[in-house]
Amino acid sequence: MSPPSPGPCTFCEIAAGARPAHLVHETDDVVAFLDHRPLFEGHTLVAPRRHIETLLELPEPAVGPFFVEVQRITAAVTTAMGAQGSFVAENNVVSQSVPHLHVHVVPRNRKDGLRGFFWPRTRYAGDAEMAAVAARIAAKL
Repeated sequence: MSPPSPGPCTFCEIAAGARPAHLVHETDDVVAFLDHRPLFEGHTLVAPRRHIETLLELPEPAVGPFFVEVQRITAAVTTAMGAQGSFVAENNVVSQSVPHLHVHVVPRNRKDGLRGFFWPRTRYAGDAEMAAVAARIAAKL
């Protein structure tokens, strides 16, 4: 579990009801609310109530139940916003504007202006390089 935050955690305050937010769903373990600076209307953040900074710190028994809620919110956002699909993303440390685990659920439509991923894509030099990278990752599992 993450050490206590050095200052007040915005998402902990939202989860506790101490900071206003437009809640769309809450359980004993999860809170979902509208992003105050959305990519598109309906952009929702799903976060554990407990202060956990990254996905790597989420206890294994909580992973499944947390992502079941992410799945439910994704279905609701997509339907409610009349979207053709969704973009679901989570950052760990880098690009994580609030150091509290949260998943972005963004409604998407074709030609909505959002262009794939937000970083430049690259290629492997060939199958041998791909095999070596896959082996490096597999060795850590």
